[in-house]
Amino acid sequence: MAILDKHKILETNATLLLIFSFLVVTIGGIVQIAPLFWLENTIEKVEGMRPYTPLEMAGREVYIREGCYVCHSQMIRPMRDEVERYGHYSLAAESMYDHPFQWGSKRTGPDLARVGGRYSDDWHVDHMRDPQSVVPESVMPKYGYLERTMIDGKYIGDLMAANAIVGVPYTDEMIEAAQADFAAQADPDSDYDGLLERYGDKVNVRNFDGQPGVSEADALIAYLQMLGTLVDFSTFTPDASR
Repeated sequence: MAILDKHKILETNATLLLIFSFLVVTIGGIVQIAPLFWLENTIEKVEGMRPYTPLEMAGREVYIREGCYVCHSQMIRPMRDEVERYGHYSLAAESMYDHPFQWGSKRTGPDLARVGGRYSDDWHVDHMRDPQSVVPESVMPKYGYLERTMIDGKYIGDLMAANAIVGVPYTDEMIEAAQADFAAQADPDSDYDGLLERYGDKVNVRNFDGQPGVSEADALIAYLQMLGTLVDFSTFTPDASR
């Protein structure tokens, strides 16, 4: 009864309840946050990860603008059914250059963390034009207008510079060459050697939507086709010390 009386005093006194609630939250916060100060990095470094190319970055902006994250997550959890359906569980390092990240948990459509290379560019074009033509049960709206919306990458260097401020390792050279690299990735007949030198040989270089010029569809498909392809999971071994 004495314990109940003490609880009654605490629960009926707003000031005491506020003070004790603050103490509980403070202790809990310290327990969770303090250990992080003794870690050099909370994200395990993984071979193969790189920043987005200018064209992929532009495609990611289209992805966010169109609200794709509302129906598609990019976070495969370490559960057997998810791994068997989508592939290796997501690593924190795969989102280390995302501002904001696209994890999510809402899956009206499938998770896209490993969608890169799973379908052809033509499939993506058809899927954007008329989703039901390739997935009859789909409730996805049509995005055919992305093919007709041309972009020149004029401001992509500014976007990359903004991301560099928050830690994405874009160099001055990358930012200066951003517009040229943007155009080169969508044109297999261009001189794209500099693009590969800056971002590595895993960069997809081709006309993604099959139409002249660089469209928002080119950028979005370039972004989708790289998702989940940078890490070689046949050789990846998690760091057991973490």
